[in-house]
Amino acid sequence: MKSITIKGSERESVGKVATKALRNAGLVPCVLYGGNQAVHFSAEVMAFKNLVYTPNAHTVEIDLGKGKSFNAILQDIQVHPVSDKILHIDFFQLFDDKEITMEVPVKIVGNSKGVMAGGDLRLNTRKLRVKALPKNLPDFIEADITPLDMGNKLYVTKVASPDYKIMHPDNTVICQVKISRAAMKAAQEAAKAAKAPAKGKKK
Repeated sequence: MKSITIKGSERESVGKVATKALRNAGLVPCVLYGGNQAVHFSAEVMAFKNLVYTPNAHTVEIDLGKGKSFNAILQDIQVHPVSDKILHIDFFQLFDDKEITMEVPVKIVGNSKGVMAGGDLRLNTRKLRVKALPKNLPDFIEADITPLDMGNKLYVTKVASPDYKIMHPDNTVICQVKISRAAMKAAQEAAKAAKAPAKGKKK
């Protein structure tokens, strides 16, 4: 999985007054969990744009200077309900020998037979939760819709991999090809035409 580097500084004070002062200065207060003790730090709000405002998944290298850095994933984010300004971010530290669970985007590939025949592709799940060692975390999970005909569904069991475990029930649907109204109408008209007596034929 691709990694983003965020440069920040450790926080000396974690009280409400200090936190408010950080935000007023254009900084985001953050906490890194998962290690022996929580690490409080802050970074410029623009440092998070490629991490927060994207549909892609990334791991993060938190660089606090003086040779101190941590690998992590974004765990939680708080934003202002009106302005959408980032108020606080929690990270969780990664270790090479410990599995981690995170959400990974689904990437649709292929051309469905059902869609080419007039069906509508419905994406039920845009992200999947997977559990893996950090080195095995995928950037995305490919979902090949080529075999799907109208009325067919693609389940998570079809995108399983030995590199990670999908943390969803086997009956979870990733996407499906629905019969469109136009295709349904065409099928109904074809059925009526097949039942109707041939023109000029006596009843």
